[in-house]
Amino acid sequence: MNTKLCVYLGEALSEYHFGTAHPFGPLRYDAFYKEFKKRGLEELVIIHTPVLATEQEIALFHSESYIEQVRRQSQQGKGFLDYGDTPARKGIYEAATTVVGTVLKAVDGIMNGHCISAFVPIAGLHHARRDAAAGFCVFNDCAVAIEALQKIYGLTRIAYVDIDAHHGDGVFYAFEENANICIVDLHEDGHFLYPGSGFAEESGKYEALGTKLNIPLPPDCKDDIALAAWEKAEAFVRDAEPEFIILQCGADSLAGDPITDMHLSAAFHGHVAIRLTLLAGDLGHGRLLALGGGGYDLKNIATAWTAVVEGMLSN
Repeated sequence: MNTKLCVYLGEALSEYHFGTAHPFGPLRYDAFYKEFKKRGLEELVIIHTPVLATEQEIALFHSESYIEQVRRQSQQGKGFLDYGDTPARKGIYEAATTVVGTVLKAVDGIMNGHCISAFVPIAGLHHARRDAAAGFCVFNDCAVAIEALQKIYGLTRIAYVDIDAHHGDGVFYAFEENANICIVDLHEDGHFLYPGSGFAEESGKYEALGTKLNIPLPPDCKDDIALAAWEKAEAFVRDAEPEFIILQCGADSLAGDPITDMHLSAAFHGHVAIRLTLLAGDLGHGRLLALGGGGYDLKNIATAWTAVVEGMLSN
């Protein structure tokens, strides 16, 4: 049993939502937590509580003008932070700040040896840009974590692996020219799904050419196709020899999600978690941070994310 897996739990994380009528609703955290307890996982991990990020921490990735915009619109509680997907509801600034703060706490816990690996359920908001919200994502905790690993902890080789149905465009294009960031993204083909990006020929730019791997999958993709693609993805990550691995494990690639078209099962997510846990161990550090990401069917959220936790515990 891996007693050094930290899971971050607390009602403050459940406050990141956009209301009951929105796909990113308020019940996602509870769906995961109920299944997490039902499977007895609470007894097998170290539990930590959420924390707020400072503005300086958010500014590791986001512009000060955008942070102030979110704060202002969150106080007003009117309109959208983007073009219609991400409502500026009251309190969303504090909720988004909690997501970032909790992810940074997990990063620090891993880097300082308090845990080897970690899982944060409400996180992985991979669409937000440096100066804009997008696709239900206010602050990009994935990108903030990458910046922190580079600027605060001095790491030079970081891998970001994304198996959410949607391409992680906010991360990909922010680090498209950074050769030190290995990115592997398996997602529904952008010809069929938001954000319409992440094509196979996009593999990095300039000195970073060849350090990114996009794997578009067909809309009706099942486990057999995804598992075959994963072999290529895993080999790509292994060749990069990262000092830290981030996994965005969105549950919206499972069959039955209301806004995507893929047909994966939770077993795929569990397999990826197992393989990345083994890979991190083979690399000699074990550092793996998993972030819940998307997912808009509550049952799928529960089964996919608990499969990830179980996969991280299996080694």
